Amino acid sequence: MERFQRCRGASTTTTAHPFVHDVRPTGMQKVLMILLGCIFFPIRIALAVLFFLLMWPIARLRLAGLSEADRARPVEGWRRWLFHPIVLFLSRGVFFFTGFLWIKVKGRQATQREAPVLAVAPHSGFLDMLVLCVSGLPTVVSRSENANLPVIGALLEFNQSVLVSRKDPESRRKCVTQIKERLTSSGYWPQMLMFPEGTTTNGQALIKFKPGAFLAGVPVQPVLLHYPNKLDTVRWTWKGTSWLECLWYTTSQFYTNVTVEFLPVYMPSQQEKENPELYADNVQKLMAKALGVPATDYVMEGLFPATKLGGLSLPLESPAGETLKLLKRHSFSNAQVETVMNTMIDYCHSKQDSMVTVEQLASLLGLADKKTAAQICSLYSKNDTLDLRHLCLSVCTTAGLRSPEALLQTAFMMYDSDGDGLLSAVDLSGLMAALVGVPQYNIAEMYTELTTRGQPTEAALYDLLTTHPTYQKFLNECFQSEGAGLAMADGNHFPKGKASSNNNGIHNGNGVANKKFY
Repeated sequence: MERFQRCRGASTTTTAHPFVHDVRPTGMQKVLMILLGCIFFPIRIALAVLFFLLMWPIARLRLAGLSEADRARPVEGWRRWLFHPIVLFLSRGVFFFTGFLWIKVKGRQATQREAPVLAVAPHSGFLDMLVLCVSGLPTVVSRSENANLPVIGALLEFNQSVLVSRKDPESRRKCVTQIKERLTSSGYWPQMLMFPEGTTTNGQALIKFKPGAFLAGVPVQPVLLHYPNKLDTVRWTWKGTSWLECLWYTTSQFYTNVTVEFLPVYMPSQQEKENPELYADNVQKLMAKALGVPATDYVMEGLFPATKLGGLSLPLESPAGETLKLLKRHSFSNAQVETVMNTMIDYCHSKQDSMVTVEQLASLLGLADKKTAAQICSLYSKNDTLDLRHLCLSVCTTAGLRSPEALLQTAFMMYDSDGDGLLSAVDLSGLMAALVGVPQYNIAEMYTELTTRGQPTEAALYDLLTTHPTYQKFLNECFQSEGAGLAMADGNHFPKGKASSNNNGIHNGNGVANKKFY
């Protein structure tokens, strides 16, 4: 297992990287999986798909003929007692045929009135959905894009799921309102089930819980998922085993063990009711302790896993570091990297639009091969365009090509959108994102701190970064040592991220890096 180390004063904390998982069978296990997979995989997948498809028309029938007003209320009467058991049976059949012949249950599931929400962790992959069968198909929260998928869309409609578009702020606000209304309905709406980690991990640590399940301030029931198998095949993470390999490995076993453990209901204190972040952190600590794993401040921001520092996100594996590795493979010297970055900075200053295509990026890098340019683009963006400011500023930061003062001056000029020497909150968000290479969505706290010092000027920002305890740490994390990123390109890794000091305490921030710039 890949492990990260962080310096915290005189002590060192070592935490498993939760976003990487590889199935590593022995030679004998490989042979057995090939033999069994050739038999089990096609049969099991065919039967699972059959049951999955049978749910499609039944799920549609449940709400057929209802008006929009009726669909906005929980389904009751014959539509519930007729269709609900059928879909529950078919759902269990899908997981039975994928190898979960039995599901061990520990503890007692609370009623909706006792705990309106079930908080499930760790979230390992799509096969975790089997917990829905055990808990009686509670309602869930899902991306609105999933509503357009065949079968999945019908099942979300059947479930009366809360749908949210992560790209639409209005949709997110509406989602929060719906969640609060349902969780405080005193039994009118069915129980809800959420995975507060928000993404999948390898189960070696719990990442920071998102506050969604805790916004209403109602009691929650923590639910643990255990997969006590010799070969851990069910996990599908950011890096490592693909979803198809996960499915192949799992269905190639005679059976796969799983235990669903219902912990006692967690009753929030008044302080936790008023502070969902605190509530989420304390439930995370409790569940981590029960699992015997670290409770960490890791999150997934954009395309990369990160760790939280105040409201800022620092990537575990920097896009800039990966970019430097790619350039190194093309025999870029340190001087060439610096020259190219300076060219890009000049390009950003001379153009109104800093967005570039893969072809333009390849030209700026002087690469005949567009494949490398496309790889670099994919590190920063989900499409074929890239904000060049993010690339050149983050690489300069990681590689130590400029001093903090000089780089901040360059970044300020790029993001001072009005040219008035002052930053808006949006400007600050973009500037900080460019320095580290990942989006910064929670900049409000930092902007408030900046504006309390007077006008949000370049000097005020530098003063904030060099005098405020949290942002001093941020500055040190970004500029750990001159040329750190160029060393990284040679194979040395400078990870960011840590475990909380203990599973019982309250979240307490990050460790301090070695080199200081204040």
